[in-house]
Amino acid sequence: MDDVEIVIVGAGSAGLAAAKVLQAAGRSFHLVEALDRIGGRAWTSSDRFGMPFDIGCAWLHAADRNPYFPEAQTAGWTLFHHDMGLDHLYFGNTRATVEEMAAVKEADAQIAALIEGHSGDADQLSELIAQGSALRAATTFSGPMDFGMDDDEISIADFRAAADLDPNYFTKEGFGALVARFGQGVPVHLSTPVKRIRWDQPGVSVETAKGTIRAKAAIVTSSPAVLAFEEIAFTPELPVGHVEAFYDLPMGMLTKIPIEIRGTRLGLNPFDDLLIERHARHDIFFLCFPFDTDLMVGFVGGDFAWEMEAAGEEAGVDFVVDRLAAIFGGEVRKHVGRSLMTKWGGERTIRGAYAACVPGRAGARATLMQPVADRIFFAGEHLAGPLIQTCGGARLSGEAVARQVMATIDRAA
Repeated sequence: MDDVEIVIVGAGSAGLAAAKVLQAAGRSFHLVEALDRIGGRAWTSSDRFGMPFDIGCAWLHAADRNPYFPEAQTAGWTLFHHDMGLDHLYFGNTRATVEEMAAVKEADAQIAALIEGHSGDADQLSELIAQGSALRAATTFSGPMDFGMDDDEISIADFRAAADLDPNYFTKEGFGALVARFGQGVPVHLSTPVKRIRWDQPGVSVETAKGTIRAKAAIVTSSPAVLAFEEIAFTPELPVGHVEAFYDLPMGMLTKIPIEIRGTRLGLNPFDDLLIERHARHDIFFLCFPFDTDLMVGFVGGDFAWEMEAAGEEAGVDFVVDRLAAIFGGEVRKHVGRSLMTKWGGERTIRGAYAACVPGRAGARATLMQPVADRIFFAGEHLAGPLIQTCGGARLSGEAVARQVMATIDRAA
């Protein structure tokens, strides 16, 4: 591969965005991607259901700040404003009363107030929640469904730094397809995993499965888990602070288990939100029949999602069908069609859904935003400021870091 000014590792939202900034500025670069497609965790597939389904990110969060939203409008994407309100709640197989539903809303407000007013050294979200009288139905969203981790694994400071993501939009054509559209025209070396990045010389040498690229700087958009597992080696080793930050920003998990329910809507409306609370945090959330399709999209998060992925797709689908049958009756089994379970934890090049700081280590994100020797820069959803854990945030991170790299190179010239 030819020598270039900049190498970008990873063609997800952040990597594509960085490439487009460099492309527009006339800079030379190589964008290398380990997978055989672009998009990373933004991936729309029609293979299983014969219609677009987002294997990865699906909601256009923070639409008023999300650069993908106006592009979806321009492209004529079918969009639905989803207020993320809770329409149906069950405790086990028992439907919540009107009073219990009201209590959950009150608990949501209480949690928000506790987080906003928090002070002191304690940094474990579960300790803060324990101060209130919140029903666990409220904490399910604060932890597994929002952050991909259980509340005892979440930093209060990190949680508080995240922006309110309203307004949220869902797209029928697929968020992954939108990201792929954004990446059209960007030259990418697919199926080209990076093995090592050397910075013990002027510039960097990026060793890939298809050859070595020499450049003035590298932008690394790999997830913290990939770097913690040393899928990419660095010579010499990175500073201790950066290495520790990879471990302080572990990947949470949010697993989707969509199933077709044919010939009935179970008395539910399109885009209804249904939550089933169960023992031992084995909770499941459903997005019901989006765009009036036949899909009931189940979500499990946190530790339970990791357990579910380890159990496998057949066990996951059985769990979903059993939960629906327990509530809506055994006849629902006759209506079950095709199904799927996402497996991001098992994807070696990603290893999870999105990153969240562990308690007491909320400074990890700031550490990784600092370049190493003005040659190795990091970008991605984990470094997206208030829009952490979002595809739009990853894009903004990639754009910002690309501009930072160009300015650094120009100063050194």
